[in-house]
Amino acid sequence: MQIPKPSGKNSLRSSAAEIPRRASRPGRPRMDSTHPNGRSLPHDDATAPAPPTAVTFADLGLPDRLIAALAAEGVTLPFPIQSATLPNALAGRDVLGRGRTGSGKTLAFGLAVLARTAGTRAAPRRPLALVLVPTRELAQQVTDALRKGVEVVVATPGRLTDLVVRGDCLLDRVSVTVLDEADQMTDMGFAPQIADLLDRVPAEGQRLLFSATLDRSVDRLVERHLTDPVVHSVDPAAGAVTTMEHHVLHVHADDKQAATAEIAARTGRVILFLDTKHAVDRLTGDLLARGVLAAALHGGKSQPQRTRALARFRTGQVPVLVATSVAARGIHVDGLDLVVNVDPPADPKDYLHRSGRTARAGNPGSVVTLVTPKQRRAAARLMSEAGVQPRITRIRPGEAELRRITGARVPSGVPVHGT
Repeated sequence: MQIPKPSGKNSLRSSAAEIPRRASRPGRPRMDSTHPNGRSLPHDDATAPAPPTAVTFADLGLPDRLIAALAAEGVTLPFPIQSATLPNALAGRDVLGRGRTGSGKTLAFGLAVLARTAGTRAAPRRPLALVLVPTRELAQQVTDALRKGVEVVVATPGRLTDLVVRGDCLLDRVSVTVLDEADQMTDMGFAPQIADLLDRVPAEGQRLLFSATLDRSVDRLVERHLTDPVVHSVDPAAGAVTTMEHHVLHVHADDKQAATAEIAARTGRVILFLDTKHAVDRLTGDLLARGVLAAALHGGKSQPQRTRALARFRTGQVPVLVATSVAARGIHVDGLDLVVNVDPPADPKDYLHRSGRTARAGNPGSVVTLVTPKQRRAAARLMSEAGVQPRITRIRPGEAELRRITGARVPSGVPVHGT
């Protein structure tokens, strides 16, 4: 048995009163705006304290078959987000869970979905569980599988909406719906599609909402579509990771390109984040010309191109991935120890999610942000809002400090061909 790893038109109704309450379920909780993270959450009587970390997954009430499958993969000790949310999820409760990127949220809801659908076969085009995710990298789902009958569908809101409209997927038998990375989906403008899709699943169905951050962008979804949810927040509100080092490297604008190339030429894999597709393509071309094997990943690439780039990066065939923020939440790469913001992100959530590609599952990692003199004030504000205190270092290409922090090396200068 394999444990799933979620690897995008109708308008939203203008009033919550227009969306009917789900039958045979308790009323939705009153909202309280005093949460320290600055968002409204269900009232305290709907909030459950996180239980102590279980000794094994068996303590959480998982079916024996799932426990055996986990043990075969060497997974026996649950992470805090799994210990906190699984008992409620397995009991059929709606769950609102926040854990930092890399904390184990995917396995938390994945196990719950498998356990809740165990023993029931799906009819053609009628899945039993639904996982909505923000990016194509998080959802590799084939239409042909739906025609044969699949228990769990993982899809972006836009892609699933297309399948529903065409009649390729019917949602009338969905008993569990997961909203993964809910804040990013709402930030990307998917809220109307999510609301429409949730209106199509059975009213009595279970909802599990997981995200690295729970802010006001998800309040409307919580109020309208979760019933008496149990709230679990197992990490510090800022989402910072104790095994992650944050570095701000002050660099002159004229030196930035050379410094970036030296970082990319290091031994080991690295993700370089930039703001635009054009900048990604330009930097990738420059790296290839300098002798650094790199691949580009952005929304302008076809899905086969994106899948191939990620696959070759994961296996180490291509050590450098140059990407826009489209990849910030969609990439899980074991052992990735460095992420570089060549362009500092404008939003603290983007910073945290870019950073979350490293230092996953308790492993160490570093996040480096290159900052030119004109960017220093905005970068300082970004770090403060993201809740991190970076180490600030002035660097120049070829200097020891750049090598010490990033493992930078001088590129070979022998052009290589992209893949």
